[in-house]
Amino acid sequence: MKLITMVLMLSITFAASAQTRRDKKIIKDAVEAKKELVKADNAISTFFENSAGYVIFPNVGEGGFVVGAASGNGVLYEKGLEKGMVNLKKIDVGFQAGGQAVIEVIFFENENDVAEFKEDNFEFSAQISAVALKSGVAANAKYKNGVAVFTLPKSGLMAKVSVGGQKFKYHSF
Repeated sequence: MKLITMVLMLSITFAASAQTRRDKKIIKDAVEAKKELVKADNAISTFFENSAGYVIFPNVGEGGFVVGAASGNGVLYEKGLEKGMVNLKKIDVGFQAGGQAVIEVIFFENENDVAEFKEDNFEFSAQISAVALKSGVAANAKYKNGVAVFTLPKSGLMAKVSVGGQKFKYHSF
């Protein structure tokens, strides 16, 4: 029994130490970002409670003039538990000018959608678009191709009509 307890303690310690200081900061920011999302529209709580998993990017920086780019780091959660870190990269082409910072959250409808995301083959095309979160929007939102995506502007101003995609890189703890 002592041996099992010791092995469990070492496993927990190792898992905690697998997170870098930077990861822990992003996780802390993701917790705060979730609070901001719920504050902006309480109906999004249903997605947090019922999705198979979700990724919160607490700070996605985006900017461009004709060609735009965005990047950010986030946390993947399954059943409310942190499972790993995610890196987002995005390229857009079209009319756009300005820069902004947003919170982005991606909800996965079922476990297969989460598994596909974790395989690092996951990317969003122009068919998947994010819904700008404001009060009452989440109540009527639906999954499309197994995902629902919401953004909440933090700062800046950007006008755009563009086409592009997002690519993700996942690594587990």
